Amino acid sequence: MNKQTFADLGIAASFCDVLERVGYHTPTPIQQQAIPHLLDRRDLLGIAQTGTGKTAAFALPTLQRLYEENLCTEPRFPRALILAPTRELVLQIREELDTLSQATDLVHTIVIGGVGQGPQVKALADGVDVLVATPGRLLDLAGGGYVDLSDVSILILDEADRLLDMGFIRDVKKIVAMTPKTRQSLLFSATMPREVADLARSMLKQPERVDVSPKQVTVREIEQHVVHVTNADKQKALDHLLRRPEVTRAIVFTRTKHGANKVAKKLINAGINAEAIHGNKSQNARQRALENFSNGDAWVLVATDIAARGIDITGVSHVFNYELPHEPESYVHRIGRTGRAGASGAAWALVDPDEVKRLKAIERLIRLKLPSVTLDMPSLAAGEPKVASGNAGRGSDHGQAALDKPNTDAGRGQKRRRRRRSGRPRAASAG
Repeated sequence: MNKQTFADLGIAASFCDVLERVGYHTPTPIQQQAIPHLLDRRDLLGIAQTGTGKTAAFALPTLQRLYEENLCTEPRFPRALILAPTRELVLQIREELDTLSQATDLVHTIVIGGVGQGPQVKALADGVDVLVATPGRLLDLAGGGYVDLSDVSILILDEADRLLDMGFIRDVKKIVAMTPKTRQSLLFSATMPREVADLARSMLKQPERVDVSPKQVTVREIEQHVVHVTNADKQKALDHLLRRPEVTRAIVFTRTKHGANKVAKKLINAGINAEAIHGNKSQNARQRALENFSNGDAWVLVATDIAARGIDITGVSHVFNYELPHEPESYVHRIGRTGRAGASGAAWALVDPDEVKRLKAIERLIRLKLPSVTLDMPSLAAGEPKVASGNAGRGSDHGQAALDKPNTDAGRGQKRRRRRRSGRPRAASAG
């Protein structure tokens, strides 16, 4: 497509002025492909992940249409609805709406769990044009009569695969059924498993399809390694890798919420500033963890797959797959948290023998054989008590041997790394 400006795509001058002012000069591929269809009021199936500019791709046409219609807001009756799987993503969408709607009088609000519903009820009663919500809280408010979706003319599902992964399929179907059949419908998903394809067929009418999913070259640009290690030794291997000097900011992925808490706690006990983030955390706790990670107060974030998308923080030097995901596509999303904005990145996978089948599935998906690396660390003997985590990094050689070959200067390197870790990581900035 040769169109290179937002004006070429059909975006009105008032919105283009805002885009220029905030530094959105050139449309991204998904914006170039999606915006003209959406301005024509076509349904759309978009395959794209976080970081591609998809939020602006659906927000700009939505805001422009609502602004041009120039209808009064009605209490409890939003005109557009955006469903997202996590509170973090809802908040990010709200920020984008704040930016893009500067030249309008359109009103938008959010509905999320984990916080009191009083302010949300009041905002809905005052009338909103665009409502951004997580499914659970939205159904609660709809059940209480605080919101009515019968006037929704634009329905947007963002990260539909994650909505389904998190068990929201029934909630999503209930919400879709509350909206008019004459609506314009948009569904965005980073992957297209059968359940998402079925949902798309049921809610979209002759949709345009836009696919900007990551190509193979993107995966290949990230340095990737595999360490074959038993589950019992994974924590020691992770500790060892995190203390390498090139690791300045890292995300560690686990499969379960309990696992994220457990890994983060052990890292903290080992003297590594870490935060855990997952679905069971309160909204305040999740925001605090992200802020600490963004500003460098914590340089390791331990997360479940909820954080694989919807969290856009630059300066992540490394991603560690403490456990491989169930779905191979999730591996691509995980490692995509590093190497952003043209920066280099590295990803490590700690693979237990029981996870080899998952590793093979990932290699088939990305069409790449991942190199295996052996860590030169003493194994834990059967029955031997583990070194207390609080002793890590205090002169013991537990987990401090070099990668691939002995490091005769390990002691001095360990002290240098420990001093640097006490402050904020270098070359790290919040996105």
